[in-house]
Amino acid sequence: MRNFTIILCLIIHSLTSQAQLTTPPIGGNKKASVSEQIGLTTVTIHYDRPGVKGREGKIWGTPIAHYGFKDLGYGPGQPAPWRAGANETTTISFSDDVKVEGKPLAAGTYGLFMNLGEQETTVIFSKIVVSWGSYYYDPAMDVLRVSVKNQSLDRSEELLTFSFINQTDSSAAVALTWEKRRIPFTVSVDLVSQQMASFRKELLSKPGFTWQSLVQAATYCLETSRDLKQGLTWADQAINARYVGQKNFQTLSTKAAILNALNKPNEATALMNEAMPMGTINELHQYGRSLLAQKRAQDAYAVFKANYDKNPNQFTTNVGMSRALVAIGKPKEALPYLQAALPQAPDALNRGNIEAMMKAITEGKTVIN
Repeated sequence: MRNFTIILCLIIHSLTSQAQLTTPPIGGNKKASVSEQIGLTTVTIHYDRPGVKGREGKIWGTPIAHYGFKDLGYGPGQPAPWRAGANETTTISFSDDVKVEGKPLAAGTYGLFMNLGEQETTVIFSKIVVSWGSYYYDPAMDVLRVSVKNQSLDRSEELLTFSFINQTDSSAAVALTWEKRRIPFTVSVDLVSQQMASFRKELLSKPGFTWQSLVQAATYCLETSRDLKQGLTWADQAINARYVGQKNFQTLSTKAAILNALNKPNEATALMNEAMPMGTINELHQYGRSLLAQKRAQDAYAVFKANYDKNPNQFTTNVGMSRALVAIGKPKEALPYLQAALPQAPDALNRGNIEAMMKAITEGKTVIN
């Protein structure tokens, strides 16, 4: 029996020396990840969050977050930057090619290190993604370095945090914040190129089997003035593609708008003449509004008049006629349409707008269309 107990203890000791149960990270550091989409690109950061733990004023430029490159006393022994977190190497992933501080960086996952300074920090993107801290840092594995300015904070951040700030449609700043310092670096994408590539890919699959998707893609080309010839192809497919194409106000007017942008007004006019009878009251009204925005008042008047003749004495067409008459310099002739629209107004906001227009016309003031 005694021999069995000895053997059992040896087996247990062997097993525990080879494997450990899962426990929280050491030192009270918390594991975290944060992800955000910039344009169509997903950016994800995995990191461990050390705490200040009462060490305010003793974080930066100390062994906790050292300045410059230091021999950390372990590993190969060559000077290394700060690990930008705790425990395992902090990593950052990009689903597509990006620019960091204006410099290109290919899609992929990178180790994130920082060469800290009092006023400025160099952010390092490395091929090293699986290691402990920066003990095994090797400058030969660097892919990109960018320099950024440190920012001081009034309020202390207890746990090191990565976040996304200053977002636009095509960029955001990735910010490391800890204690009273923030270190941000800007990630940007070529959103229009991304979107065009995505449209080309998606239109080869299920979305490409609807005219609405083709109109959406063509309209994007028009709005961004990017590759109008491609936009014209998509617009034409929305009208004529087998099984998919459909002649309606949206498809015809989309193609006409692109033809106008390509300086082909006669072809555009012919298409709009074909489209007009197909337009709903709201489609024609919005088309008239778009012409007003383009300062094409006479063309807008013709559209609003056609809409009124087709849908007489309705709120939308009364408002449309009033806008058109004001735009062509006949505000007093707009008053009867406004008077008719007032009791038809669907809500207080529309009533207020109509009353303001009527008051301005009556007082001889400039009417904001």
